[in-house]
Amino acid sequence: MRQMGMVVPDIDQAMQHWVDVCGIGPWFYADRLSLTTYRYEGRTYDPPDVSMALANSGDIQLELIQQRCAIPSMYLDFLATGSEGYHHWAAFPTNYEEVRDRASANGWVAVQEGESESGSFVYFVEQSDRKTAIELVAATPPRQRVFEAVRAAAVDWDGSRPVRDLASAMNPS
Repeated sequence: MRQMGMVVPDIDQAMQHWVDVCGIGPWFYADRLSLTTYRYEGRTYDPPDVSMALANSGDIQLELIQQRCAIPSMYLDFLATGSEGYHHWAAFPTNYEEVRDRASANGWVAVQEGESESGSFVYFVEQSDRKTAIELVAATPPRQRVFEAVRAAAVDWDGSRPVRDLASAMNPS
């Protein structure tokens, strides 16, 4: 497990909560994820308008997700149950295709998946119990650089600049 993902109705409020109550930050925020393809329940859709923020607590990455449109997704399904907060855990395999194939062969069902310029991701649920969601995120070199920059920023974070543009983690200068 490398990440805990949380679906929230208000990402700004959620980031502020994690900073104020938990002392976790800085948060690296993307107002809109740039996806090139998107599939949900086996059907292709235009990519949803999703905001995302990343921060680390030790070696565990926290992800906040807010969907800002009505395109079908696991996120909207989750919120529709009256839930918010913890939604999935994620792994970042370097052998993404192999792990994805093994999960499928062992009865896990790909519910939501997509591609970005940084690589692929897929959310799996177990066929018999769709309550546990596991995300696989291809650990491509660009993603690994971003994830390391987010982790490193949290190590000695002094509380300054609690929300930063995700692009600054993609291109640290």
